[in-house]
Amino acid sequence: MAITAEKEAIVSEIKSKLTASKGLVLTNYRGLNVAMDTKLRRKFREAGVEYRVLKNTMTRIAANQAGIEGLDQYLEGPTAIAMSVTDPVAPAKVLADFIKENKLQAIEIKAGLVEGKVIDAQGVKALASLPSREVLVAKLLGTMQAPITGFVNVLHGNLRNLAYVLEAVRQQKESA
Repeated sequence: MAITAEKEAIVSEIKSKLTASKGLVLTNYRGLNVAMDTKLRRKFREAGVEYRVLKNTMTRIAANQAGIEGLDQYLEGPTAIAMSVTDPVAPAKVLADFIKENKLQAIEIKAGLVEGKVIDAQGVKALASLPSREVLVAKLLGTMQAPITGFVNVLHGNLRNLAYVLEAVRQQKESA
């Protein structure tokens, strides 16, 4: 491949996107018709994810320049890349939801990149199945509040029992 200034600029752009992205998913887009591809691109756009078809050779060169190892083996055949600079889970979640929602067999998740680490297709699927950040924070807060709530219930239990005893004494004196 003859290296021209235009190709160097493209490789430089891909390298900067690879290093800036927190989450990235490589996928085989074969079998998508135009309507499905447009629908997928719209979902990615709504989630703040950039979705592009890039040349494997240029992506491979950019990954090597960025110091990302292990991505080369997944850059075979038609490859589309979904990248997010804000949310590492968004590309995987959008793609997995789209595949499940449309019951697509043709689209294949090849690999992913999370915080600079290459993960295989199973890792991407596991990442996509994680609950959202808000749900995880809510679970953490619930776990942190549980001991405090239990302690408050124990303290209230003693007062409640005292009230029941006083009420029983009152009823006993009334009946006597």
